Amino acid sequence: MTTETQDLIITKENGVATLRFNRPDAMNALTPAMFEVGIPALEEMASDNDVRCVVVTGTGRAFCAGGDVKAMNAGRMEEMTTEMKVNRQLGIHRLSGILNSMPKPTIAAVNGVAAGAGFSIALACDLRIASDKARFTTAFAKVGFAGDFGITWPLVRTLGEAKAKELLFLSEMVSVEEAHRLGLVNKIVPADEFDAAVSDLSGKLASGASLAYRYMKENVRLSSTENYQTLLEREAFTQIYTGETEDHKEGARAFVEKRAPVFKGR
Repeated sequence: MTTETQDLIITKENGVATLRFNRPDAMNALTPAMFEVGIPALEEMASDNDVRCVVVTGTGRAFCAGGDVKAMNAGRMEEMTTEMKVNRQLGIHRLSGILNSMPKPTIAAVNGVAAGAGFSIALACDLRIASDKARFTTAFAKVGFAGDFGITWPLVRTLGEAKAKELLFLSEMVSVEEAHRLGLVNKIVPADEFDAAVSDLSGKLASGASLAYRYMKENVRLSSTENYQTLLEREAFTQIYTGETEDHKEGARAFVEKRAPVFKGR
């Protein structure tokens, strides 16, 4: 399946769905069309059994430069009330929310610059694989914004409050090497090997134990808000539940037979 719009390309192949921001001349700055098409597509992917992994990436030299500052400067939303603007913002924030909460792995394949909301969207994904040409910046302070698309949550939990404030206040460009050192990037790949590395990683996840991934993802998210005892109780349930699945039985058989398991998501 391939769905194309002017601003976004969506493909699905071998269990991997890919959303590609497609405004290379504008460094893939976000547009209403991206949300109008992308959010329903992500909602569908979340419940589509044929989709076992979701990748978000960009065309050209940028992953996503965030909001379209030129469009903002043109005052397109001036006729809206503050409440209307807030409600609209809540609606488009669902892009990050779905990536973070959907019951399957999500990958940000950061091919180039990720700035502002583009950085936020990358951080909303479960894993981040980056080209050696990638760079990161919060950017918001430079245009008088406080930050959106959920950027504060992962920054504070990954870096701590002081470092998160530094990145937000100063909006300096962070090299891909520094982002990796800070734990914001899982893996750096040379640009000429990037597409193959993304395909390899997404393929591994798409062929993996998707039910186990679902509960791993939920447990990690809960660990940020619940205490240790609550997680012990939660893991007791998810361990027994996944242990009764066909995937677990197949994994155990494959282990004994010294072969690769064939997981089917059930």
